[in-house]
Amino acid sequence: MYHREVRKLAARRSLGPGEIAATWGLHEHPGELPHRINNNDGTAWIWGEESGISITGRFGNAFDVFAARTTEEMIEHAFQMTAAGTAEPYILTDVVDDDHERIALLERLGFERFRVWDHVNSIELSEVDVPAAAREATPDDAPGIADALEGAFGERREWFWERAAVGVADDGTIGAVTFFWTDPVNKVGHFEPVGTHPAHQRRGLARAAMLHGMRELRAAGMTSATVNHNAENLPAAALYRSLGFRVTNETYGYRRPREN
Repeated sequence: MYHREVRKLAARRSLGPGEIAATWGLHEHPGELPHRINNNDGTAWIWGEESGISITGRFGNAFDVFAARTTEEMIEHAFQMTAAGTAEPYILTDVVDDDHERIALLERLGFERFRVWDHVNSIELSEVDVPAAAREATPDDAPGIADALEGAFGERREWFWERAAVGVADDGTIGAVTFFWTDPVNKVGHFEPVGTHPAHQRRGLARAAMLHGMRELRAAGMTSATVNHNAENLPAAALYRSLGFRVTNETYGYRRPREN
């Protein structure tokens, strides 16, 4: 049985994303699961009561599957549902480098590894000093958050302001934004996205926003935090390294032709 609105289902069952992770014993993307459920552009499906979750059509031609034990049926269903909604030649997914069972399953189903996608960075949370330039976002910040992230990523969309930390320039403009997500079961926080408007780069605003987020995560009971970045994004790697994050895993991009 599949349910399109995983958040409503979770609410009916009194489960948040962290509890969902615990229910299925998920180990892939720990801490990142709340972000992937709540801030995706695809369709979420629940697989039964104790199987897992898939998000199909993510970014148009990609999918995620979260499960303690992934089956061929889950992967094939997610592939077919995503393929039906895109004209792109390949359907994509990712897998953490130490998930050898998932890697073998994908390759058995005809997927090929085509890139190292992200570096997964982790940190144990401790007390931090937060610069004055950083603060928690308020409802009035929503337009400024949208402006900053449009500049950072080249795409205009409406952003909510909850769970956001902002780095504010001297003139009051929001120059950098990050969202921090909590997984109370695993006690892992996650930052996604992290963006700085080009006009405000190299001023320490993203660093300040992340320090604020790290303090908030620790106050919420998280013991560690993660942040991912494209493996080729050297400025992001330098920022996270300067904050004390260390690369703990990589994710591999896998793809299969939409039409065989």
